[in-house]
Amino acid sequence: MKYLDDYRDGEAVRRLADAIDRAVTRPWTIMEVCGGQTHSIVRFGLDTLLPKEITLVHGPGCPVCVTPARLVDAAIALARRREVTLCSFGDMLRVPGTRDDLFRAKSEGGDVRIVYSPMDALEIAVNHPAREVVFFAVGFETTAPANAMAVHQAKARGVRNFSILCSHVLVPPAMEAVLAAPDNRVQGFLAAGHVCAIMGWEEYLPIAARHRVPIVVTGFEPVDLLQGVLHCVRQLEEGRAEVENQYARWVRREGNPAARDLVREVFEVIPREWRGIGALPSSGLGLSEAYADFDAARRFALDDQSEAETDSGCVSGLILQGRLKPEECPHFGAGCTPEHPLGATMVSDEGACAAYYRYRRSEREVPA
Repeated sequence: MKYLDDYRDGEAVRRLADAIDRAVTRPWTIMEVCGGQTHSIVRFGLDTLLPKEITLVHGPGCPVCVTPARLVDAAIALARRREVTLCSFGDMLRVPGTRDDLFRAKSEGGDVRIVYSPMDALEIAVNHPAREVVFFAVGFETTAPANAMAVHQAKARGVRNFSILCSHVLVPPAMEAVLAAPDNRVQGFLAAGHVCAIMGWEEYLPIAARHRVPIVVTGFEPVDLLQGVLHCVRQLEEGRAEVENQYARWVRREGNPAARDLVREVFEVIPREWRGIGALPSSGLGLSEAYADFDAARRFALDDQSEAETDSGCVSGLILQGRLKPEECPHFGAGCTPEHPLGATMVSDEGACAAYYRYRRSEREVPA
């Protein structure tokens, strides 16, 4: 709550919490899909402001967290090749594979570089034509346009020493998987505003209709999130199941047509494995045949040679599905910390466990 005291719209947040309290008459469970939203909720204590009837659970909205160990292993294998420069965003370096992580590969002499854009990786390839430069392309629909542009530019400019190791995942199939689970308790969703800024929100219409759940496209500020909760609660109380757009200042129904067209040109929809969840059909993006020459998995013949993951006791899969909260894990804050993580949800800046560790761990959970 100390962060909310410093928040510029703290009074507006409290008024929204009061409005939710007046609107609710029975228990409801609502899932926020995006890890950035999770961090905002935990940081500002928004869930503690809500009436006891409202339960917020955290969904699989962290692409780093759901990247399968076998793809992390593939990135590590590439980083250990003498001719390869492996480029990645910084939060992937500590994500555990089956045995090691990219930090270990870097410490052992691998050419692993942190970049801030896939275009940075492309420029490294342009400036070092004797190196094979691979960008570890991880993300939801939000980062897909930038990764598509890098591949598109590489082809247009004839840069043959650039490729991507693709681990893109799509939000709607994950929502469907949550709703289809036999023990599902989610009754409404806060959809990720940045994903919808790219893709629009029409693809959520059949999900809302099929499963009879309200879906509210929501931003990331505390005011956005509580407005999203209020819209969702009002729908639930009135028996409606519609898609609403709380984030209208950034999101249009059709999204960003130019970005969508580029993504459709460069990528195609494929099945994808989600760490902690399993294989989901039509839930990922892979390079289309027209851009297959820039697929690192093909270029380097990366067969799946990963070992089975050892049982670390990590319950991140249950956390990603909204079945448990981080503080319910027996290892949280003791055996599992950001410095010594058991799972990806403690590593990523958008991971639920990282959010709880940063903002909510008690004194007894702080490691000595």
